[in-house]
Amino acid sequence: MLVSSRHFFPSLNPTVRRQFHHRTPPLPTIVSLAALLLLLTILLASANFSIHGSPAHAQHRRLKPFQRTHQSFLQVEQELGGWQSKHAIDPHCLLPPLNVSADERMSWFRRNLPTFKIIHPGRSSRRFAKAASEFFSIGCEIRFFMTWISSTESFGQRELFSLESLFKQHPFACLLILSRSMDSGRGRRILKPLSARGYRVMALAPDLQFLFNGTPAELWFKELRKGNVDPGEIPLAQNLSNLLRIAVLYKFGGVYVDTDVIILRSFSSLRNSIGAQSMIAETGEWRRLNNAVLVFDKNHPLLFKFIQEFSLTFDGTKWGHNGPYLVSRVASRVAGRPGFNFTILPPMAFYPVDWSRIGGYFRQPATPAASRWVEAKLVHLHQETYAIHLWNRQSNRIAIENGSIIHRLISDHCIFC
Repeated sequence: MLVSSRHFFPSLNPTVRRQFHHRTPPLPTIVSLAALLLLLTILLASANFSIHGSPAHAQHRRLKPFQRTHQSFLQVEQELGGWQSKHAIDPHCLLPPLNVSADERMSWFRRNLPTFKIIHPGRSSRRFAKAASEFFSIGCEIRFFMTWISSTESFGQRELFSLESLFKQHPFACLLILSRSMDSGRGRRILKPLSARGYRVMALAPDLQFLFNGTPAELWFKELRKGNVDPGEIPLAQNLSNLLRIAVLYKFGGVYVDTDVIILRSFSSLRNSIGAQSMIAETGEWRRLNNAVLVFDKNHPLLFKFIQEFSLTFDGTKWGHNGPYLVSRVASRVAGRPGFNFTILPPMAFYPVDWSRIGGYFRQPATPAASRWVEAKLVHLHQETYAIHLWNRQSNRIAIENGSIIHRLISDHCIFC
């Protein structure tokens, strides 16, 4: 669905136009007016305006020239002692015991409730509502959201590639990362190379109670904090991330993207859209949706149904039940009903390669035929794809080889190259 981003992205202040009377003004007025017009012409000629924002916005958001080097991020990484450990686990995301009964798991959960800081308001999360409102008040071409439930040590180069690609395509967007760990001095140091160049990126510890209030998740979250909800075998923080992304879109409106998504094109033409992960080749009907990329208005009824489904059918023992399978169930149920206006985009939009085949996109072409295949894929991706999901759960241990599809895409859509 191709529509203007003004429908759900913050609007910019209209230009004020002065109207003059037709009578001839006195000579001093004419001279003053001519001088003023000359000054305005000079200023307009030298200003760094952009189609991505209003002139007033552009003056506040003027970006520094790109430098074709990764030095900025590498310096921060060295200062922090090499932050991208792939095995680091956020201590606030405790893992439930495996191979135990539901009663035993509930007992364990109740005993450890005080240590689940993610569900308890802290000093940093209490400022979320005010800080988020102030962050978005300056004006943003598009509001983007990400969640990060791991530690700062695991926020590595691939996550930074995702951020770079986002701002490469949307230099005047605002990105809010909902994360307790990244809302810290260390997290701000990681993001500093981007913020120092004028890109609007901020990490805030989410206030879950604020985000869930007034939604079907409010009662569910209340029972969870009492220890009356079985968290299941899947880490609770992972399932909370599934709920958090739809709740923040319901509250603010905008775009949610996972941190393992490389953005290839502007999202400004998308509205109320969700991507199909797979389709039936014979009929062209979608088989499964995914929630790694979501584009929705504030208070959209489909988001409300997603939140309601999560609260009523939560199951922490089945992978995907509260995420991709949830959005698939609900979208199938409400499709065609009055009041639910949304678009299901084909897999090429966000999921052009399945998780089982993602490894091939990381490999260097070894033959002329393989090189031609890479070139053809790149042409197709740049024509048909808004973003590519890297399926980090399957690909995080695969090296990005020179000349591979992923290497070429990152090289084309990076800032610190």
